[in-house]
Amino acid sequence: MSDAAGSDDRRDPEELPAEIREAVPDYDDEYLDRVSDRLMYSYDLDRDVVADGERFDLTAEMRVRNQKQFLHPALSYADHDLMEYVFARRVSTPSVGELERLVEFAHDVAEKRIDGHEEHYGTDITVALVADRIPDDVAAFVDGFRDRTLLKFGYYGHYEVNLVAVAPDREEIVASENADTAAAFRLWERVDPPNEGFFSRFAKRFWR
Repeated sequence: MSDAAGSDDRRDPEELPAEIREAVPDYDDEYLDRVSDRLMYSYDLDRDVVADGERFDLTAEMRVRNQKQFLHPALSYADHDLMEYVFARRVSTPSVGELERLVEFAHDVAEKRIDGHEEHYGTDITVALVADRIPDDVAAFVDGFRDRTLLKFGYYGHYEVNLVAVAPDREEIVASENADTAAAFRLWERVDPPNEGFFSRFAKRFWR
């Protein structure tokens, strides 16, 4: 796997505050370590997590509050909470059946972890499989996948399940339509900063 392009956007870990460096797990996996280098600026990371019977090598969690202010920070309005959960693990060859099971797992995560209220705007739940190869039927399933659920008819926001399948040694990746976090797994390409906008801070979570 060539890393000439992807390595340019990585900051020397020694430049980061000690509390951030110490909180990043050692994954004993060069590829996942490099993925964590992209995620660690905005995500809380963990390793070797078992959730609802599913084991993941890397997990990540991020919470963002978008807030408008009127003259003073205490006078805020239009608060919006944005969250994302990422679950990634190594597999040899993924299957459509495995992905379908993980989609159900993601819905269970949403049911248990999302506290529906007026200020909840959206939650992304992304499941990534790091594989030796990506079969054609898996690539087609992931590429065409879209799963968004409105909470209380949208009054409590929504959540979205995203899928990513990546074969790093082949420099191949396929992701569902709104799986923005896929960029953190595409190490052989640079990550370009997004344009400023309402969700810019949410989108900038891994391109430092």
